[in-house]
Amino acid sequence: MQEEQPIFLQLAYQLENGILSGVYPEESQVPSITEFSVTYKINPATALKGINVLVDAGLLYKKRGVGMFVTQGAPQKLRTQRRECFYHDYIEKAVQEAKSLGLTADEIIEMMRKGFEDAN
Repeated sequence: MQEEQPIFLQLAYQLENGILSGVYPEESQVPSITEFSVTYKINPATALKGINVLVDAGLLYKKRGVGMFVTQGAPQKLRTQRRECFYHDYIEKAVQEAKSLGLTADEIIEMMRKGFEDAN
């Protein structure tokens, strides 16, 4: 999580990661507002705000009197959103820097391959 982000956004991001990793599969129930507030020692209103970010994004839905559940298709929706963000947040900036350094597309591709190999 990113410390400079508000706590409610950190919570939302952590839940998104749980959805992407399969900790919270489609149609499964996520922890309650109370559980989040106790576990992370945060105000229940803050936990609710974080949950509502995902409700507003169509990733969670509420079953009245039961709790919050992961929407069908939420993992794929998240992957699509994050891939778009990845392009804008990382690739565009990397290409700009590469051009300023005089690197070619082939050199960048080779660096990416090396990065993937080194990560294993």
